[in-house]
Amino acid sequence: MISKQERYEFRKARSRNRLFENGIKRPRLSVYRSTKYLYAQVVDDVKGATLAAASTLDKELKGKLKSGKSVESAKVVGALLAKRALAKGVTEVCFDRGGRIYHGRIKSLAEGAREAGLKF
Repeated sequence: MISKQERYEFRKARSRNRLFENGIKRPRLSVYRSTKYLYAQVVDDVKGATLAAASTLDKELKGKLKSGKSVESAKVVGALLAKRALAKGVTEVCFDRGGRIYHGRIKSLAEGAREAGLKF
């Protein structure tokens, strides 16, 4: 029987492979969700460089967030990431949810980034 962790790894590989099969022409917005915190970064895979990053541990957000694992904090992180990416000249990204389903904190982060001006 396949464990929960193995299923997650399969989903992660499948979603990442689909992104690369289509030929990524835009930077990738990669999301990592731990049990306590949320991390997101915009990565240019052609150059192999991180263009912008934000997380619930940022100094800008330290006093504003009640908890690092809430849906509201995910929306704020998405907006902050979009602001930083737009400052670097990135307007369009492809969303890499890292094998997680599009629900809860992942969905909230994407909505926050869209509202701040990033196009998916």
